[in-house]
Parts: sequence; C-alpha cells; structure tokens
Amino acid sequence: MTEPCDLSAVEARRLIGRRSLSPTALLQSCARRIEATNRFVNAIVTIDLDTAHKRAAAIEKALMRGEEIGVLAGLPIGVKDLQATAGLKTTSGSLLFKDHVPERDELSVANVRNAGGLILAKTNTPEFGAGGNTVNRVYGPTRNPFDVAKTCGGSSGGSAVALALGQVPLATGTDYGGSIRTPAAFCGVVGFRPSPGVVPRDSADPGLFRVTGPMARTVADAYLLLRAQLGDENSCGHRRIPAELRGADLSKLRVAVSTDLGCAPVEHNIAGVFTRRVALFRHVFSEVQERAPDFRNVHEVFEILRGIDYVAAHGERLQRSRALLDRHVIDNTQRGLQFSQDDLNRAQAEQIAFCERFHAFFKEVDVLICPAASVSPFPLSQLCVEEINGKRMSTYMSWLALVYAPTMALACAATLPCGVDHMGLPFGIQVIGPNGSDARVLQIAHALEQVLSQHEATSRPLPDMSKLATLPSNGLPLGTEASHNAVSKAGGLPREVSLLTDDQQVCSRPR
Repeated sequence: MTEPCDLSAVEARRLIGRRSLSPTALLQSCARRIEATNRFVNAIVTIDLDTAHKRAAAIEKALMRGEEIGVLAGLPIGVKDLQATAGLKTTSGSLLFKDHVPERDELSVANVRNAGGLILAKTNTPEFGAGGNTVNRVYGPTRNPFDVAKTCGGSSGGSAVALALGQVPLATGTDYGGSIRTPAAFCGVVGFRPSPGVVPRDSADPGLFRVTGPMARTVADAYLLLRAQLGDENSCGHRRIPAELRGADLSKLRVAVSTDLGCAPVEHNIAGVFTRRVALFRHVFSEVQERAPDFRNVHEVFEILRGIDYVAAHGERLQRSRALLDRHVIDNTQRGLQFSQDDLNRAQAEQIAFCERFHAFFKEVDVLICPAASVSPFPLSQLCVEEINGKRMSTYMSWLALVYAPTMALACAATLPCGVDHMGLPFGIQVIGPNGSDARVLQIAHALEQVLSQHEATSRPLPDMSKLATLPSNGLPLGTEASHNAVSKAGGLPREVSLLTDDQQVCSRPR
C-alpha cells in the first residue's frame, strides 16, 4: 500500500487510535485519489471537503485529550445519494431534487456521523435507486473502474466504484432487488444486505424490502460500518454484536450451493465460472449440497410487490411531474398501477410462504452460496440485460433474479469478491442466510473471505490505476460531458443531459 486511502478501514482506524495516522492525512489521501480518478468514473457527485477537514481536526484534538472518538472516528465515508445528509446536497439522482439540501441526516447517516465518521461525499445512484445500473439525468453515468466502457451495476454503483478505487474506505448502500450486491460484484468489493429492520431508517421510506447496509473492501470493514449504522441499539439479527468480527469454523458447516437458485436466468459462462470457483473452496466445509430453496412464483410476486411499493413512493410524482422522471421510475410505477387488490393479496400470501419454506431450508443447511450476478458487466450504453442464453428477459429486472429472490424471503446476504470472470472482470458470490442471521452470515463470510484471499483465482481483483490514468479525457463513453463535473458542497451541477434516449428503451415487455 502506497497511500493511506488504500488501507483497510479497520487498519486505518487502528492506526488513528494509536496516533500513527492522523485523520487529516487520511482525508487528504482520499481527496487526492478522488481528484485523480473521479473524472474517469463519476462515482463521487458531491463533496464537502471543508466540513470533513474541520471534523478531522476536531477528532485529532479529542485524541490528544484522550477522549472517546467513536468506532469510525477519522474515517471518510461515502453516502449514497439516496440518503439525506444535513447541509449536503441530496438529489436521489432526480431532476425533481437537483438542488435539494436536507436540513437533517436520515437516521442511519446520523448514527454514522455520531460514531465519528467523516461524511465526505455523496455517491452516484440512478433516480430513486431504480435500475441495476447507475445513470441519471442530474449527474450522468458511473463507469466500471475495471473497464470504463462497462456498467458498474446499480443502484449503489457510485459507492462500489468509490471503494474499488480507494476514494473512500467505507460507503453506504441501499438494497431492494440487489442494489448493494450487484454493484459490489461488478466492482470487486464487499456488500452486505442486512435483514429488514436491522439498520434503522426513516419511517417515511415505504416498503418492507428496501434496506440500508454497508459496503467496503473487506467483510471486517463492512462490519465496522454496520456497527456504526446500528447506532445505540448495537444489535444485529436480534442479538448484541461484539466489537470485533470473528470468523466462523467453516469445517463444521453444511453448505448449499446453487448456480441459479432454481429460478434465475444465468449466463452459461458465469455458471461455469461459479462451478469452477466452488471446486476450489468446497473442501473447507463439512458438507456441500447442490440444492436451492423453493422459489416458485417468485418473479410474479416480486413484480407485484415492487410495483405496489413504487406506486406508494412515486404515484403522485408520476401524475404531477412525469417529464422530470426517468423511464425506470415511470416503468415501475406504471406496472404497479396495473395490479389489483386480489393481485396484492395473492402476492403477500406467496411471499409469506417463501419465508416459511426459506426458514425450513435452513434447518437442513447452515448457509447458501450462489453467484451474485447472472452476467458479466455489460456495456455502459445498455440500461439492462435484454437477453440471457438466447432467451429474452420479460422485464428489465429479470436478469436480477439471483438477488431479488432472496429479498422476497427477507434474507440477509453478503457479496464477496471471488476473482474475475471469463471476461477478466470482477466476479462475486453471495453468502446467504435466513432473516435474523446477520451476525452469523458475516462470520461465515469473513472466514470464507480469508480462504478466497489465499488463491489468485479467488482473491479480490484490483483495478489498474495506471491504465485508468492514461485514458483521454475526451475519449470516454456515454454521458461523459454530464459526468465531468466539479463536485462541491454547493452542488456544482453539470449541464442536464438526457441519458435515456429513444433508442435506449427500458427492458420491459407487456404482462
């Protein structure tokens, strides 16, 4: 490691506590990395360096006085632009909120700030988090740091890219249909989807399935951020959590592995990569079974429940401000309006049945492992995956079934980097457990991460910084003008550019 910003969050926090690294030096290192790389990837969209510097200096003084400084004290944090940050612009990637500056933090952000985290920057997101990509009409697209012509996934894509490049040591994400897990997989970082209700969120945010969670470069780092997000409750999966994450004994675990969860379209090459990777680490477990939970009817249930949630969140906006909304929000909301009360009743009954079958499944195994994405990162100009193995996807979300199926069972899941795929791009796996098993899943993921790190084929890939630095500023793909913006607390908005042109239709088919 040549720069403080490349340190793990746990190591950086340890050095700060020992006064071997100053919060100001770490912050300056992150700022230099943002300046050097962000114009090529557009991960950071708003920054408040002045306030972060003042907070870092205050933490240094508190350290010198021997005061308690919090679990995150001195660590710069990237906050997804869906989450309200006091005094720092929060657009939700929407033209409706392009100048919005909240007066207060949302609850989990306040917890992070109270834990000593330096709220440094906002990370890019599609409008209101809608889409397995990261592109909007306020800031433009965020690019994959391993190949800037490819997507970083979404909707927490800005956070994933910022972490992969060392712009920040920790970042927040939100997850409904895979919005933490997919970009983590596409960018070679760690993401954790907690069980619903574990991380507190504002009551105004509708929907049972949307959660806030941590993203980082290691499982231990993600755990550190999760502890801060929990706030005073300091509980995870209905249990108090220890200050230090300890790995599980993998040799005692019964593990289920599945290429497709029995319900998801998965590209043949990705399935092959997963099978080969499992062969490299299956020996560390007591027992490995090739099986999956029963997810019958999951696609219809997801469509109905997601659609109803979008109507609740965006139905009024669709009526009043349609021209200012991006197509994914319009599409989701319109689809939700098609469903009847009978549809909703049926979907809710089915979803309860998913949870019952899912919990029964975990009486026979300890954890479930599957791929985190069904395809390799695809071209940035594509808004979604339209076809897998020659079969057309029924909606723009269908390619995300590997991540939205566990969501419907209220599962918790960690995404781990697991080498690169057949295209040489990051490949990730999910470690999944039932609702409330968050601490256990993180312990298992932490132990498995150590195993994966010992082999070149399964270790975390790193983007080539030198290659990124040689890119011409005028030779970048779609949306470059919109995303080469000067980020600042005041906003520094770029020219508004529509990135959803007529020939880039949302992947949506009639019901």
